Order: sequence, then structure tokens, then C-alpha cells
Amino acid sequence: MDINELLEQKNITKYRLSKESGVPHTTINDICNGRVRIENCSAGTLYKLAQVLGVTVEDLVKDRMEYRPAFDTFKSNVCHMVKNMGDLGFIIDTLENDRVRYYFNKKWYRESLYMLAMLDYLSRENDLPLCSEYNDLRAARLSKPIYPVSILVKSAFAKNDKVLQESYENAIPEFKRFNIVENEIRNVC
Repeated sequence: MDINELLEQKNITKYRLSKESGVPHTTINDICNGRVRIENCSAGTLYKLAQVLGVTVEDLVKDRMEYRPAFDTFKSNVCHMVKNMGDLGFIIDTLENDRVRYYFNKKWYRESLYMLAMLDYLSRENDLPLCSEYNDLRAARLSKPIYPVSILVKSAFAKNDKVLQESYENAIPEFKRFNIVENEIRNVC
């Protein structure tokens, strides 16, 4: 989403954004006026702006560039979003921004199904009904299980598949349904 649209939507002035984020007012003016491309800003600047605007860094740049992080990085970012926003805040934000369908339409199926699994898991954890808008996607399944890198490394080090089997057996059911092995979403630092 364009930063000018976000400022208007959030009813935040450039001056307030500068003060709350610590990003110089001239930099924000240059971004808003198109003199500086937001995708060329440093990660620190993007992070500060995203925090104040209540969006992800990805939201700030996704219309400008096609960036697909490694899946483990994506999962980590989602878990941090849950931690920072809380379960209900994450559910509301994900549904309002239709992130599941957004990723699915980009053919980013792993990311789409991960987001849907997270929604379903958090809904179960909070005794909320499932969003029926994604019933068509609930029948989807990745062709092969996707394991966290840490589990793959442990399995390679052990030189057997027992670690993979145990991880798969203990996976959170909402993720396992899509062939995504996820055992922990809350223990992020």
C-alpha cells in the first residue's frame, strides 16, 4: 500500500510519523513525494515506519517489488506478528487484509496455507468459529511435507528420519492438515 494512503487511512501526519518513528521529516517527505523510492530505504527505516503505521515492512514495499522471503523467514515473521499483535489482533488484521487469499492469488501456496493454518489454530485456541470464506482452500494440501530447517538439520546430523517422523507426528493439527510441520508458534524471541 502507498505510504500516502496509509497516512490518510491511519489519520497520521508526516510530522507525527517522523516524531514517532524517529525517521527524519525530510526523508518522509521525500518518500511521500516520490523523490526517494521506499523500497530503497534501509531495513531500519522501513521497520520504524511500519511500527508506527501498524503494518508490516512487507506491506510498505509489496506494491513496489516482488520479494518472497525464505519460507522459514516468512513463518518467523508471522509468529512475531502473532506475538506482537496478540491472537485476536492477528486474526482481525489477517482477515481484514485478506492475507490468505492475497498469497494464494500470487501462487504462494505455502505462505497462503500457513496463514490459513495459523488462523484456524488461533481460532481453535480462542474458541472462535472458523472463517468460512476460506473453505475452498481448506481442501488444499502441499504435495510433500515442509519441515522447519532446524528439524532438517537435526535429522541430517542424526543420520536418520526418526527426528522427521517425531516432528510430523507432533505437528499442530491445523498445520499438519496442509502438510506443513509446525510444532511451536509461540516460542519466538
